[in-house]
Amino acid sequence: MGLFDLFKTKSKGSTSSGERKSASAAAKYAETAGSKRAQAYDRQEAIAELCKLKSADAVEGLLKRFTFATDPSITDQEEKDAAFEGIVAAGQEAIEPIRAFAAKAESLSYPLRILKELMTEEDLVEELVAWLSRWNTDYAKFIDPKLQILAALEDYVHPQIRSAVEPFLQDFNEPARFHAVVATLAQRDPEAVPALVDAFLEEESVRIRTRTADGFAALGWEIPEEQRDAVRKALPPQFSVNGSGVVTKR
Repeated sequence: MGLFDLFKTKSKGSTSSGERKSASAAAKYAETAGSKRAQAYDRQEAIAELCKLKSADAVEGLLKRFTFATDPSITDQEEKDAAFEGIVAAGQEAIEPIRAFAAKAESLSYPLRILKELMTEEDLVEELVAWLSRWNTDYAKFIDPKLQILAALEDYVHPQIRSAVEPFLQDFNEPARFHAVVATLAQRDPEAVPALVDAFLEEESVRIRTRTADGFAALGWEIPEEQRDAVRKALPPQFSVNGSGVVTKR
């Protein structure tokens, strides 16, 4: 082994050692940062130290701060804001820990906010579509993450959204169906008409039928001829279907 090879070996070893030290430091502070029972001062200090590391391990520790609330609410928000800024500062190192966290989280509020800072709109939509694919339309006792994903997709227009969201027009849960309707209409894609009409004719929720009718009226989409009579009967009183098959609002 030559001198240059020896130098490379030592360099590689020192990098691994540095990574181990970073992981060790993150583990040291993560427990306190993610503990509701810790003293506020200790928890804040741990958050500050994790923010300095800007590593994936540190991000994993900071994400734990979003899993609980403390009193007073001002302190709680300050700590969460600090964790948020620290994760954003970690840049691309934060992506994988966020994905792992989101797969099990009871709320996606902060992960979604963070990804908006770290990803392009294109990448963010693709990420949300991937997250949504983990959900189905069956009954579930706890669906907050699914609702948050569907609601987030309402804000974007993207070729993948319509096909990803359409199954949830038939979701067991009314809030999921509502968000699916809004997200589907937001795409302004007439290819969605068959799925929207089928869902509309089966829908019992007045607010969903009203929102769907509003969307059809605003977009001027034609109802398929064979379904117009059925749609007329199901429309809320302020709506009708004209001779061209377009929903109108009085």
